[in-house]
Amino acid sequence: MNALVFLTRLCSTSRAVLLVAASGLLLIGDRLPAVDAVGAVKSSAGPPPPPVPAGVKAIRDIAYVKGGGPSQSLDLFVPEKADGPLPIVVWIPGGAWMHINWRSDCRSLAWTTRGYAAASISYRTTAEDNALWPAQIHDCKAAIRFLRANAKKYNLDPNRIGVWGESAGGHLVSLLATSGGVQALEGDLGNEGVSSRVQAVCVWCGPSNFMTIDTPPGGLKVDEPLGPVGRLFGGPMHQREALAKRASPINYVTPNAPPFLIMHGEGDATIPISQGRELFEALTKAQTSVKFEPLKGTGHPIDRPDRRARVLDFFDEVFKVKQPEPNGK
Repeated sequence: MNALVFLTRLCSTSRAVLLVAASGLLLIGDRLPAVDAVGAVKSSAGPPPPPVPAGVKAIRDIAYVKGGGPSQSLDLFVPEKADGPLPIVVWIPGGAWMHINWRSDCRSLAWTTRGYAAASISYRTTAEDNALWPAQIHDCKAAIRFLRANAKKYNLDPNRIGVWGESAGGHLVSLLATSGGVQALEGDLGNEGVSSRVQAVCVWCGPSNFMTIDTPPGGLKVDEPLGPVGRLFGGPMHQREALAKRASPINYVTPNAPPFLIMHGEGDATIPISQGRELFEALTKAQTSVKFEPLKGTGHPIDRPDRRARVLDFFDEVFKVKQPEPNGK
């Protein structure tokens, strides 16, 4: 189905509020389309994949779960020439846990000319796959285990795996980073016994504590049964509090957390900046390495070229990647 036609039908039939983001569409409303209708988004919506830089090998549709299909696949981009195993930054897209355009926007792809490998992963969603929590984090952890288990094959450094995500993707990367070794969140989707820990994480405007989200009108409504959070947990959050607590990254913070960069718009009416601040304060209390950067005059989402450059600086610092000087020296 044509994406514009789909959105037109959606607006006329569901009275949903749509927030169009670079990482996907965040749908918030009182009635959502049928699973098969939303599933059309996965196959046809969104721009085509971005061009791959010269000298970079694209390996697409890698199944990180045996027989998983498009919902459990990743695209991997690796420079053809490298002096040694490469650090990798894995992009985990957002989309309200409902649907994702994982192929069209691998944010770290451009860094394959700057000393990195890059990947973008797909994971099961509530609208496209009818997948309830914790399927999403099980998939993300399976993808990290797959990359680590196959690090030698793809010339990756298993000790320098970074993750970056926005909105729902920000939630998932936060949980990846704080819950390393938490068996209840690992799942059993392959490469058991391989660590799913990551060594650095950048969070863009992601939820950190479902129990304290307090959004303005038009924002994320946690108690709507068919809203993003209700679909994630299988019902309104007040009926799923135990599950919501287990899905909140804030509850897994320990001194073992990797370095964090948290960037959040001060004017975010979808995921309030208090979510980023709360995670920052918990990580600071645990005496971990964390940087919190509130963004003035910014709502949701936050993507801008200068902010992507800031993220690259962060991973360069953590992974000790030295970029060439502007004059080529």
